[in-house]
Amino acid sequence: MKSTLRPSRTETLAWLAIYFLVLAWSAIAPKDRFTWWLEVSPALIGFAVLAVTWRHFPLTRLVYWLILVHCIVLFIGGHYTYAEVPLFDWIRDQFHLQRNNYDKVGHFAQGFIPAMIARELLIRLRVVNGAAWRNLFILSFVLAFSAFYELVEWWVALASGDDAVAFLATQGDPWDTQSDMLLALIGAIAALLLLSRAHDRQLQPFLSRKSESQPSGES
Repeated sequence: MKSTLRPSRTETLAWLAIYFLVLAWSAIAPKDRFTWWLEVSPALIGFAVLAVTWRHFPLTRLVYWLILVHCIVLFIGGHYTYAEVPLFDWIRDQFHLQRNNYDKVGHFAQGFIPAMIARELLIRLRVVNGAAWRNLFILSFVLAFSAFYELVEWWVALASGDDAVAFLATQGDPWDTQSDMLLALIGAIAALLLLSRAHDRQLQPFLSRKSESQPSGES
């Protein structure tokens, strides 16, 4: 049972190795050190939260790996800045696009991964009953989180002036904020459609263990 409730030792070491190797690469001569700190700080905070909750509230393996993917997205954006990731410069030039769209990948991930984290917490803590209400809550949470992140970008821009240009990564697009939130919503919808069944299978041991630990008189 224990092996199904959290990643194995080998899987955990692989996760940690990937996280710290990509973080170290990202920290070596980034395009702009101030922007690097702004971009990678959510991944550093997230790692601290995972470390604190690892023993008493481990997550499913699926969600742990999704979080790692999101961290890698942040590390890459922090190293190059979101407007200058080389692969997406190539895509821009190859397809005659107007901008580097790596930031859109980041905002899609900002919906996709938090949606699954929220789903796990809602199910395991039994916050919302019924799949329809739960999905509505998840989508609402993702939109609120995305909007709050846009506010954070605005506050940073007000506080730091020109130093926040790379962090904002609007690239002259007047609808950048709106398209960012739309992509987060699309990411959340995609996650719920594609991963809910696999997530349910990994959640089952957690739910079974919780049911067994309840006194027989509890519903």
